[in-house]
Amino acid sequence: MAKRSHSSMRVSSDADARRAALPVKPVAHTPLRLDRLIHERLRLGIVSALAVNERLTFYELKKLLQTTDGNLSVHARKLEEAEYITCHKSSEGGVSRTEFRITAAGRRALDKYVAHMEAILGAVKS
Repeated sequence: MAKRSHSSMRVSSDADARRAALPVKPVAHTPLRLDRLIHERLRLGIVSALAVNERLTFYELKKLLQTTDGNLSVHARKLEEAEYITCHKSSEGGVSRTEFRITAAGRRALDKYVAHMEAILGAVKS
C-alpha cells in the first residue's frame, strides 16, 4: 500500500524502500551538468558535423541530418546565438548560399560535452 508524504506530496512504495536499501557505488567525481544547448539531438548533430567538416552549407546539413528547413533554421539560430557556430550568407548568380562553421567556443563546448558523456558511460559500465 502506498503512503503519501504531506511534506513532498510524493507517493512512496515498498519498491522505493527496497531501492533505498541497495548499496550505492561511490563516484570519484560528479560530472558537471550536461550542456542542454548541445544535448538536443539536432543541435548535437549540427555541432558534430561541423566539428569534422571545415564548413557545411545549409543544404548539406539538411540532407545529412535528414531534417526540414524550419527545424534546421531554428536550431542553427540557437547555436549561433550561443556563439557555438557562425553563419555566413552570400548570393551568387541569384542563388543564396548559407554556410556554417563551428567556432572555438563551439568546439570547446562539444569537447566538454563528449568528455561528460564518456564519464557517464564509464560510470555506468563500471
